[in-house]
Amino acid sequence: MEAWIGSLWDRWIREAARRDYPAAAIELKDIEKTLGVIFRALGGDPGLRVAAAADAAHGARRGFLQRIAGIGERTAHAALDHETLRLPPRLAVLPAPGLNRELYVWLAALAASAGPALERFSHEWIVQNQFACWATLQRYPGLQARYRRLVAAVLEERMPPEKLPPDEAAQERAVRQALLEPGSVATLPPLSRAKAKALQPVPLWLYPAPPAEAKRHKRDAAAAEDEGTQPKEEQAENKRYQAERNDLPENEAPLILLFRAESLLSWAEYLRVNRALDEDENPHAGRAAESLEKLTLAEGEQRVASKVRFDLDLPAESEDDLLLGPGIPLPEWDYKRQAMKPDFCRLQTMIARAAEPQPLPERLRRQARKLKNQFAALAPVRRWLKAQPEGTELDIDACVRIAADRLAGWHFSGAGAYLNYRPTERDLACLVLADLSLSTDAHVNDTQKVIDVIRDSLLLFGEALSATGDAFAFYGFSSLKRSLVRFHEIKPFDRPLDAAARGRIAALKPGYYTRMGAALRRATQLLEKQPAHRRLMIILSDGKPHDIDLYEGRYGIEDTRKALIEAREAGIKPFCVTIDRAGAGYLPHLFGPAGYTIVRKPEDLPDRLPLLYAQLTGNA
Repeated sequence: MEAWIGSLWDRWIREAARRDYPAAAIELKDIEKTLGVIFRALGGDPGLRVAAAADAAHGARRGFLQRIAGIGERTAHAALDHETLRLPPRLAVLPAPGLNRELYVWLAALAASAGPALERFSHEWIVQNQFACWATLQRYPGLQARYRRLVAAVLEERMPPEKLPPDEAAQERAVRQALLEPGSVATLPPLSRAKAKALQPVPLWLYPAPPAEAKRHKRDAAAAEDEGTQPKEEQAENKRYQAERNDLPENEAPLILLFRAESLLSWAEYLRVNRALDEDENPHAGRAAESLEKLTLAEGEQRVASKVRFDLDLPAESEDDLLLGPGIPLPEWDYKRQAMKPDFCRLQTMIARAAEPQPLPERLRRQARKLKNQFAALAPVRRWLKAQPEGTELDIDACVRIAADRLAGWHFSGAGAYLNYRPTERDLACLVLADLSLSTDAHVNDTQKVIDVIRDSLLLFGEALSATGDAFAFYGFSSLKRSLVRFHEIKPFDRPLDAAARGRIAALKPGYYTRMGAALRRATQLLEKQPAHRRLMIILSDGKPHDIDLYEGRYGIEDTRKALIEAREAGIKPFCVTIDRAGAGYLPHLFGPAGYTIVRKPEDLPDRLPLLYAQLTGNA
């Protein structure tokens, strides 16, 4: 009975203390794509992604009921850093759904005008937000009415200055003035009391990036010079956590001699305990993380499970693929410095060691015959060309048309009156670059993995291309840091698709990571050597560019984008075929709105790939 009454009281006091409007809530996931389009259309950095912000303690004064209920201590601020526009995962601060939706749109427009990440100083922070608001309203006057409605609604929800101590009230009046007239407040009045509370959250403004983000960027910049360790992933699948990095304490074997048991629940420090790391993951780790306000990550001397180390170790030289040459140095683009790093990566061309020549598998032969018959129509054939200036026979239709034009007073000296029988040429070269990273070892159904789908796609695609007469080549790639970008030669331009090439396709296996920029640059070099008038590069991928030496996030995406720009400047048309369902968030930035396609069912890739090629080259 006591527990039941306690739960009723807790539920009642929490509902009574709430200052938001659950019935008017708008979820970020429902309009995330729309906000991304708005952000980029208004001039925002196309390399930034839109993501949910983490809850953080704001330290502002709370109401009496909120203090009793123990709620309202944390909120998610909109923030802008060098890689991400973070928006609250849910907005319910205003009483109407339309207002909360407009607030999301305003934050996206404000971020597009704000430019680089805001500094972490409060007196500059309020000035920068005012300037960003002023610039946004000047640039897009149509947002004036929307902004005024939002300001009026936000001011209604804020704690009035009359209910605050004098110094906090002075700050609140300054914020209200800054919201009503952006640019009219030069700085926040200082707090005169030691126990003064922080400023109430301002949902219309962008907040500085969290300290953990700033610290991570600083660590990444230092590690980029000497290939330090890879930052850990700090984002769960469905919920974002605030995290910080720290160093492990130096104590080797701490021993607590005297303590009071009731003080354990109030300890905020952690101790380093000498014990072996478990080989298996803790199934309750996610549940434990949800109860923490902040996750602390530290690096120790011991590595995580030995199973992971074994999977990522390079195979013995006698078991690995054969190396073709000493390796090729390639540059890499550093978007932060806006400069190319010359000879930063080393690409190693490889060929399968244990590939035995084999025919086309029996299960694919019927489908291959069908594709060959379809693609035979694209092959160069001899045909009559009409209205030619010279030829073997007269073109009767052209002669009649020329005579009629002359009688009508029109005369075209360049008109042809002959038929010429000669072959037509497509003059096209295609290179297929397949992602062979670790993620291709994942299952797509009960019987197939991603790598199996890639093998079948290459086999069928090769049969289809053989029927067209176009020059084509197959290559695969994976990477293990910048010093080893593995570039697998499957079928080069100067060799036919024979039993040996099919054996190399059948021998494909998952590799390591996805340093896509270096592989694209090498593929560009190979295509540039082809004399064809049209050159096409098709990339088969299942995820974002990624490697373990800081080649992740925006760094990897921007290097890949730079490599694709170089390919286009060389007269090559890149096109991406991916099975990554989240690809719509970054592929338009890389390939453009019409430069990619997402195959929702990976098992359909063998059927889709030849049809996509026919669409891309049908007019060649």
